Amino acid sequence: MVALGVALGLLLLFALRAHVRADSSRDESSRLLNFLGADFRFASYVGDYMVLQKEPAGAVIWGFGLSEATVTVTLCREEETIMKKVTQVQARSNKWMVVLDPMKPGGPYEVMAQLTLGKTNLTVAVHGVLFGDVWLCGGQSNMQMTVSQILNATQELANTEAYQSVRILSVSLNQAERELEDLAEVDLPWSKPTAENLGHGNFEYMSAVCWLFGRHLYDTLQYPIGLVASLWGGTPIEAWSSERALKACGVTKEGFTRPVTISGPSEHSVLWNAMIHPLTNMTLKGVIWYQGEANIDINRNLYNCTFPALIEDWRQTFHFGSHGQTERLLPFGFVQLSAVLSEEESDDRFSQIRWHQTADLGYVPNPRMPNTFMAVAMDLGDRDSPFGSIHPRDKQTVAYRLHLGARAVAYGEKTLTFQGPLPEKMELVAGQGLLSLVYSQQIEVQRQDDKIFEISCCDDHQCKWLPAPMNTSSAQTLALDIRSCPGAVAALRYAWASWPCEYKQCPLYHPRSTLPGPPFVAFIADQMPGHQSKDAK
Repeated sequence: MVALGVALGLLLLFALRAHVRADSSRDESSRLLNFLGADFRFASYVGDYMVLQKEPAGAVIWGFGLSEATVTVTLCREEETIMKKVTQVQARSNKWMVVLDPMKPGGPYEVMAQLTLGKTNLTVAVHGVLFGDVWLCGGQSNMQMTVSQILNATQELANTEAYQSVRILSVSLNQAERELEDLAEVDLPWSKPTAENLGHGNFEYMSAVCWLFGRHLYDTLQYPIGLVASLWGGTPIEAWSSERALKACGVTKEGFTRPVTISGPSEHSVLWNAMIHPLTNMTLKGVIWYQGEANIDINRNLYNCTFPALIEDWRQTFHFGSHGQTERLLPFGFVQLSAVLSEEESDDRFSQIRWHQTADLGYVPNPRMPNTFMAVAMDLGDRDSPFGSIHPRDKQTVAYRLHLGARAVAYGEKTLTFQGPLPEKMELVAGQGLLSLVYSQQIEVQRQDDKIFEISCCDDHQCKWLPAPMNTSSAQTLALDIRSCPGAVAALRYAWASWPCEYKQCPLYHPRSTLPGPPFVAFIADQMPGHQSKDAK
């Protein structure tokens, strides 16, 4: 009996050990699968309800996986396989990437990725995916203002039901000392628009300008629009620029001071590294940008280089990152700074930034800034804004003017008027004390103004700016009274002030589009009476 008891005890012990080993093995397998699963995923911004770029470009799908594993990406619709793409995970970066065949606009689709490595098979998928046009929205606080902060906010927040194919994503605020491969976090994953996510609070989640711009595009195009907001208030252009772009303009960190206009990160490239570079594998249709206020006291005189350099660098990096799917001359729209109240009457810092936003040419597109478009906003000042005059609440007009530029430049509507009148010729009229301006398009003189035009009057080797009152006008000409100048007229400028005019009350507009003439400065080459100067542009 003792021997039998010992034998039974040994059998029980072996069985117990075998059970423990089996449980342990299952636990290890489970832990391994969990570990492998954590290492296989889409990029952070690939998610349910997203919009992928439609034809003629191919959308890029990418993520992370186990080194040298095979990844198969399948696009499905209602259980029908549309296409499959196979790739391998890169050994060093653990990244995988495929470029889908160009797709017509529409949906919804499912995108499924399956990883295979030996006997390991893992699958991730996203649902409700649409194909359309994807636009990136960047900049500082005027782009960051939400729908709850703008005029007619209640009405705008209620107007979402008809725009469920306009999808929105908002990147979390983050900064980094080096270029990140993926976003650290997403504030608002791809979502259908609601009153809650459009009006989440002040300067949080979704941009009003971005949303309204996308809504206008949807009304025109009638297919899905994807909007990606990556913005941070109170930030200078240097934070959004790569080291390459800053080096091209000779921007150095020496002698850097932090003025009151900067409330966000200002260190060079930290927002490019963390909030833009992780997006550069994405196939885009275009970019819209609203920034510049933070540079009125930092490298203001370099903005005519840093802004074009940022545009060129973003274009190059997005083109390369998307395997050539994003256009090399990616359409890039921006908002010229609005009117701002200033305590100093002679404060021209905002005027200088507005001018530098066009690379000192006064208009876009131009040779230094091809395939760009601009929304003039100097006539949209808001004295009563609860967020300060630097944050005007009429973002509807801003978005409308931006979308006109997008339609003309990005979508090729050649006959569409998308910018206000700018003079193309100037002529001193002998004996009459007049300077005649000939405009490239029709003008509507909304009101007479004795101060908004100024001439540089030079006498005895000294020049000063004097008012040039508006005189007579016709469909495309305007005469200015320059009799106040006892010497030679060397230059002319228009709307060169922080607050050029009251709300939508600048003197000159295009008659049908109600687009304001932009600010400009032009030098008069030939002082001889009756001789025509060079083009004002």
